[in-house]
Amino acid sequence: MAQTRIFICDDEEGILKYMKKLLESQGLAVETFTSGQALLARLQHGVDADLLLQDVRMPDMDGLQILKNVKDIHPGLPVVIMTAFGTIDAAVEAMKLGAYDYVTKPFPKEKILGVLENVLERELLRKENLQLKEELGKTPLTDAIVFASDRFREVYELTLEVAASEANILILGESGTGKELIAGAIHRYSRRKGRSFLSINCAALSNTLLESQLFGHVRGAFTGATTNQKGLLEEADNGTLFMDEIGDMSLVLQAKLLRVIQEGDFIPVGSTRAKKVDIRFVAATNKNLEKEVAEGRFREDLFYRLNVISIPLPPLRERREDIEPLARHFLKKYNQRMNKGVDRFTREALELMRGYSWPGNIRELENVVERAVILSRSGIVTADNLPLWRNSVAPAAAYPSSPSNQQQLDSLEHVEREHIRQTLDRTGFHKSRTAEILGISRKTLDRKIAEFGLKPAGE
Repeated sequence: MAQTRIFICDDEEGILKYMKKLLESQGLAVETFTSGQALLARLQHGVDADLLLQDVRMPDMDGLQILKNVKDIHPGLPVVIMTAFGTIDAAVEAMKLGAYDYVTKPFPKEKILGVLENVLERELLRKENLQLKEELGKTPLTDAIVFASDRFREVYELTLEVAASEANILILGESGTGKELIAGAIHRYSRRKGRSFLSINCAALSNTLLESQLFGHVRGAFTGATTNQKGLLEEADNGTLFMDEIGDMSLVLQAKLLRVIQEGDFIPVGSTRAKKVDIRFVAATNKNLEKEVAEGRFREDLFYRLNVISIPLPPLRERREDIEPLARHFLKKYNQRMNKGVDRFTREALELMRGYSWPGNIRELENVVERAVILSRSGIVTADNLPLWRNSVAPAAAYPSSPSNQQQLDSLEHVEREHIRQTLDRTGFHKSRTAEILGISRKTLDRKIAEFGLKPAGE
């Protein structure tokens, strides 16, 4: 990771020496400038910085004019103004122009370090948010909906039927069952197919970040909001917005989303002007929303607005005819990606996959096949290429597609529990690593651990 770079612009040599020594002792890279012209010339040459400390009074240029020029060259550069007590008014004016904060001279070590820590943490979060928006907000569509079972054929036919409507859709199912693929198919076969398909995972973000991602904000909405930023609602206008794990959204944001659905408009954070949008909402959850409504964790009016039509997705263990074609699909995908020449499974490997309970559903199956391609040395995926879960698999007969009695269902739950327990044991109860191996989210793993009462060895 690149070293954090700080620019300091001040005409007092003593201040520059003191600040350079202090900040370099904190592991920061520091460049100093004794004039506004020198600073601007450095920035115009494309040299990037993570933070600028600037004196409000400079001999060659007005400090506010320097700030304006800096923002023209580098709009996202956070600026902290250094000022004497008698020029605080100028510092306040600088903040109106986009400065992050100001400190008064003489400033103690703790004060300046505290301000720098705050602004650098905020900048790191902002950059992560932008990256997150790219990853979450513009998910590419794919045609790869693979199935052979009658059970999933019914799901797919229903998907095609509802796609032509303008109704909001609620997709129900366990994690990893392919909810986003179905949402993508709804968009692809709708009249909105030429418009944006955007997605966001409501469980992956804090309430504040989720609101900012959805609604956007205007300049000055909060400290550091130096420009207007569009949210996904605005970007999804005339298209489709897929909201995964909608059951994890807070009640406050549920109320705001309800307004968007009912009124067809929204207000960006920090604004007073509503923006009109035309969006088709497709939501998904692995929770029982009717139960969430009954227990006061989900708004009943929002539930009915989203649940115009529901599409329940069966878990992989209830559509076992799809395990082999899905496995072959993923084998082809990762074989091509890695250029490995792995083109088939042994009979034993297929039997193991068909007999396993797949608590992580399709996502776990894809994870397992990817690992198998990596581990294969002979061009064939064998049972030995599936070492992390092989020992927990019971015969396929123990897992009927539609369990006919409670004893069979208990047997399935027992094997799932044992597989998760053994994987936790192998990783030393490292939850993130275990979730990665199983192909499930950390949140799903935590729920399974609580459900099965699993604890680290020795507890």
